[in-house]
Amino acid sequence: MMFKALIVEEQNGVFTQHVGKKSIDMLPPGEVLIRVRYSSLNYKDALSATGNRGVTKQYPHTPGIDASGVVEESKSPLFIVGDEVLVTGYDLGMNTSGGFAEYIRVPANWVVKLPKGLSMTGAMICGTAGFTAGLSLYRMQHNGLKPGGKPVLVTGATGGVGSYAVALLHAAGYKVAAASRKSDAAIFLNSLGADEIIPTGSIAQYAAKPLAKALFAGAVDTVGGTVLSGALSTCEMHGSVASCGLTQSSDFSSTVFPFIIRGVNLLGINSAETPMQVRQQVWEMIAGQTKVVLPEGYSKMVSLEELIPLFPKILTGAVTGRYLVVL
Repeated sequence: MMFKALIVEEQNGVFTQHVGKKSIDMLPPGEVLIRVRYSSLNYKDALSATGNRGVTKQYPHTPGIDASGVVEESKSPLFIVGDEVLVTGYDLGMNTSGGFAEYIRVPANWVVKLPKGLSMTGAMICGTAGFTAGLSLYRMQHNGLKPGGKPVLVTGATGGVGSYAVALLHAAGYKVAAASRKSDAAIFLNSLGADEIIPTGSIAQYAAKPLAKALFAGAVDTVGGTVLSGALSTCEMHGSVASCGLTQSSDFSSTVFPFIIRGVNLLGINSAETPMQVRQQVWEMIAGQTKVVLPEGYSKMVSLEELIPLFPKILTGAVTGRYLVVL
């Protein structure tokens, strides 16, 4: 059986993308075959689609690190035909044929049944970006973060992870300080629930200080570099900074003072390899107790063909909100 898929090919070091046909027989082994209904666009998808060997080693390849859909075949007792499920992370879309296709076949231990209250579209509007934001909040709460105190800083706040983090923190009862380098972002960020908007540069300026005034109860940092350094310097006593991105830089410098004087926690967020028990808890949190209300226009629906011109845009930070891929 043939199905529609986005295919990335390499010829003489040049990578091209097109929508074509693949065979079910071309899919990798796995216990669960899923008819994909929706996927979503992430930064890592654009890296894979443009030939980043740190993400994808062999081409031709179909990216898409997110997928939601319906189980079509199952060799696992955990799933039956007709189950509505989602898959994010692990190796999906990296070196395993991904969600920018009508079918995926994956190991059963990658698959999550859709939690009550979460639709297939809602799961992909959230996607890896929203799951990363949810995992950041989950880890911060387990390290003592509670509503009612200083605001929580979110950096790179107009991006996929950052924007969902703003909305999720607001829904959970936290004050949110959203940092962005985009001068026209205020209306969008306020619609997500941001209590204050901060220029990114005002956080980066604290990078040179071992400790600055404690401004934030914690931070979700998607940027890295001097912004992560500034977030650590301005975090309050026993606060937590969740590091989950590197849109500015993979490097940062700090002193030990935030850690040994204020007891700040630096939390590394690896959403792709999250253990299934924690993964299910985070999805339940996203679906239930901290139900996010997103503004109109936050997510945009696109086809596979419409996805291709978006890859360079997301790599340069020109994408706001989320793109939902309809299959």
